[in-house]
Amino acid sequence: MAADMRLPTFQKSASLSVSAFDRKDLVVPGDVITSDTGFMRGHGTYVDDDKLTASVAGEVQRVDKLICVRPLKTRFNGEVGDVVVGRITEVQQKRWKVETNSRLDSVLLLSSVNLPGGELRRRSAEDELTMREYLQEGDLISAEVQSVFSDGALSMHTRSLKYGKLGQGVLVQLSPSLIKRQKTHFHNLPCGASIILGNNGFVWLYPTPEHLEEEAGGFYTSLEPVSLSDREVISRLRNCLLALAAHKVLLYDTSVLYCYESSVQHQVKDILKPEVMEEIVMLTQQKLLEQEG
Repeated sequence: MAADMRLPTFQKSASLSVSAFDRKDLVVPGDVITSDTGFMRGHGTYVDDDKLTASVAGEVQRVDKLICVRPLKTRFNGEVGDVVVGRITEVQQKRWKVETNSRLDSVLLLSSVNLPGGELRRRSAEDELTMREYLQEGDLISAEVQSVFSDGALSMHTRSLKYGKLGQGVLVQLSPSLIKRQKTHFHNLPCGASIILGNNGFVWLYPTPEHLEEEAGGFYTSLEPVSLSDREVISRLRNCLLALAAHKVLLYDTSVLYCYESSVQHQVKDILKPEVMEEIVMLTQQKLLEQEG
């Protein structure tokens, strides 16, 4: 059995930005956020001896007089308009149950999906009987959060043509706190692959389609063989995402693309080696700083 052996490497850590120890917006449980009594207590905080104290590890967020702590590692707390990638877990009466990395299973109603062919009509008993022809257990979908129930469960819809059933690709499951909120979470990258950055931490990588099948109403999935070059690009992107997530770098189209460019000199399988991962992420952070500055 072949074993991969490497000599230990010593790298001097370059201080790219302000040290994590100097940051006032990062707290751990028990840290005093403020002793000013004029602030209101939000999620992730409690009052101890008239001092506002953190109850979770995370980032302090201030909105006017309200202070809350956003945990760095948490389940997905959805908001209306969030783009999510989920997996169908159950087909029920007039609805599908979807796993979206949140505390409770999300719901996709039969009335909230486009019918194949894009027909606009009321859903009948016939549609209810053929629900498994649209989506069945194990299918991956992209959707948008339509509303949030009182218990925190999410109701979703796929009425736009950009949402629907996902075909061939790779799912990467990461922490929701690493996904940067943007106007669009669907990106066609210049390297030849496309990415859906779900707000729930599920990221979908797939080959960029040559032409969009709009008449299918979101249920068309191509089963054409994916070329070797496309598979290599997707595998490289997947390893880049894991490297960025391991070093807690925010994920959005620019950071993923810079990381991909920095990794080109290495083989796909080498990207996840600790020393290579550190080098690629450091180069990515430098490029991001140069772009901001």
